[in-house]
Amino acid sequence: MAIIETRDLVFRYDDGGDNALDGLTVHIEEGSFTAVLGHNGSGKSTFAKHLNAILLPSGGKVWVGGLDTADEKNLFDVRKTAGMVFQNPDNQIVATVVEEDVAFACENLGLPPEEIRKRVDDCLAAVGMSEYARHAPHLLSGGQKQRVAIAGVLAMQPRCIVMDEPTAMLDPSGRAEVMGAVRRLNREMGVTVVLITHHMDEAAQADRILVMQRGKVALDGTPKEVLSQVERMGELSLSVPQTVELLHTLDPQGQTLSHEALSVEECADQIIHNYLGVRP
Repeated sequence: MAIIETRDLVFRYDDGGDNALDGLTVHIEEGSFTAVLGHNGSGKSTFAKHLNAILLPSGGKVWVGGLDTADEKNLFDVRKTAGMVFQNPDNQIVATVVEEDVAFACENLGLPPEEIRKRVDDCLAAVGMSEYARHAPHLLSGGQKQRVAIAGVLAMQPRCIVMDEPTAMLDPSGRAEVMGAVRRLNREMGVTVVLITHHMDEAAQADRILVMQRGKVALDGTPKEVLSQVERMGELSLSVPQTVELLHTLDPQGQTLSHEALSVEECADQIIHNYLGVRP
């Protein structure tokens, strides 16, 4: 069942330019992990903001959990269904103590104290931040701050979390922390994840990749189906994982080496098997 659906979605900013989204039709299944790629100006962040009703369609429709985002009376329920995590966690952290920050949204919902306490504990545990519950957020690393921001959204118990380049400001260690938390939320808790990213290694961890260009979907498929298309990705001004690039360099036509080997282990197996004759 689709938790997010757009039909002929059009959006234009008030600058008189081209449509940022141009007839976009997308279905995202509940419980899935979808990564959205695209070069700057492709429309991916504009698309993300429609899933939380931060932006409303200029044309077409968006449904989140079956709710029409353009209907003002649905706004609260839409944002409860699809929580949003942004690039800079400092923009989402409002309290001076981690557990108080995670509790903030729950307090605004008017939940009883015992329910708030349970949600805070459960959500900090889900992102691996329980031991930092009484720490000051400004003393945390970038990756830790982003995990607190995710916990704060998770405390509202959304069915879907939309993440707009949440690792863009982080170092490799912080990126790994956040992606580990995202995978756990999706695989262990069944939370639908929509991840806007420009990192190919992050996209490779998803179930499905959408590649956007000029407000439309240019490619749609599994990570192996999409990221193995080296030349097409190049046409879209996007790179591919280094493993795929290496295999393409060695065998441009893919006649001997499979370009679907995304991991280092798969890449090594391809080279060892085909060049050294050793079975993986």
